[in-house]
Amino acid sequence: MVLILLVLLLTALLLGWWGIEDLSEALTYMGRITGAILILVAGFSVLSAAAVVDHWGRNTFPYSGVVALIGTVAASLTNAMLLLETFRDGDSTLYRVLFSLLTAGSAWAVLTVLRTSVVIPSPKRVAAALVVSSALAMANFGYQHLYQPSQHGARPLVNIAVGKPVLSKDRKEFAVPVDIRIENHSDVGFFVLGTEFHAMGERVSLSQTDRLREQWRADAETFRDFEAQHPLSRREIYQPGQLVLAQPWMPVGNWIEANDAFVTQTVVQLPIDTPYDQLALYASARLARKDRLGLEQIQMKGYSWGGGKVPPWVKANKNIDSVVYRGRVYENNAIDRHAMDPRYLTVYWQFGTHGAGLSESITRNGEENRIPSRAEIREMVSRYGLATAQTGPIKRTLWDIKNRR
Repeated sequence: MVLILLVLLLTALLLGWWGIEDLSEALTYMGRITGAILILVAGFSVLSAAAVVDHWGRNTFPYSGVVALIGTVAASLTNAMLLLETFRDGDSTLYRVLFSLLTAGSAWAVLTVLRTSVVIPSPKRVAAALVVSSALAMANFGYQHLYQPSQHGARPLVNIAVGKPVLSKDRKEFAVPVDIRIENHSDVGFFVLGTEFHAMGERVSLSQTDRLREQWRADAETFRDFEAQHPLSRREIYQPGQLVLAQPWMPVGNWIEANDAFVTQTVVQLPIDTPYDQLALYASARLARKDRLGLEQIQMKGYSWGGGKVPPWVKANKNIDSVVYRGRVYENNAIDRHAMDPRYLTVYWQFGTHGAGLSESITRNGEENRIPSRAEIREMVSRYGLATAQTGPIKRTLWDIKNRR
């Protein structure tokens, strides 16, 4: 009896603790339902412990054996599901061992209570109630921890609108205003992990005669390099673009709520005698769903060219410079928050003559130097609802501006 009481009370303590956290802090409705279920199981485990004492003692309550049996069964099923979760996503050896012991102990408790010849009134009804409640609990658990993390179904849109160029008073410079807009038409909010806008100056000369087919093929071979992509043209001869402007356009760590929008404006300024024939404009944002993670304030931690803790692979490419941001990530439910090691978000704001871009990773502390596999990246993207919203290239010819000289 003592061992059964120990299993039930320890189960009640753990489930009650996690259930209260989920009920008050989980980021999804289903997470709160999971918290309520954990609290109910914890409460019933305490009641079952009292029933065990009565069943092995005075037996003053005629149904104490049934209550003890149902309580041990509920504890056994819940511990088994949590054990699966700790092995599927958890990193904590402590919780894996603890739930292994609790699962084995509660299963043993069920068999022990059954051996006491418990009289079950209306056994078909009791069995049906157990099956239905267990099925509902397992369905909720599966939806919350297995199905939902694999679904996206939401991605904001980024748009660029180019305004009318403006000449300076001395007519030696001009500015092209650019509106950048992000719209979230989904029913979930997003954290903004990073944003970038960049403008590439491109030179486009015209051939006096039709270009040969072999030249078209040579152009097509550059398609493997995204920054060098351009249309195949009979007369236009494109050259690789050069970066003329790069900047963030929304604070790191901000968020955009469901059915909300954010608009900002920047300007691209160039001398009137610029050698470029057109501008190619790009904008992008890296995002994470607010129902998949909690995010501590993201702070700048260093630069690839020196200063701060920066992974060697970031410094390896001398043609790309990176600004590194970092912040703590919190799981969206209490089970994973306790069973998993703390995760940290690292965002790399990258730029160079090739253009500008963003990349991010979510890893355990100390694993920033390790390059994850594709399977790990897919799991990370799915788990935390990571998304990229981008637009471009938006082309704007400069010939009309340069003719105003």
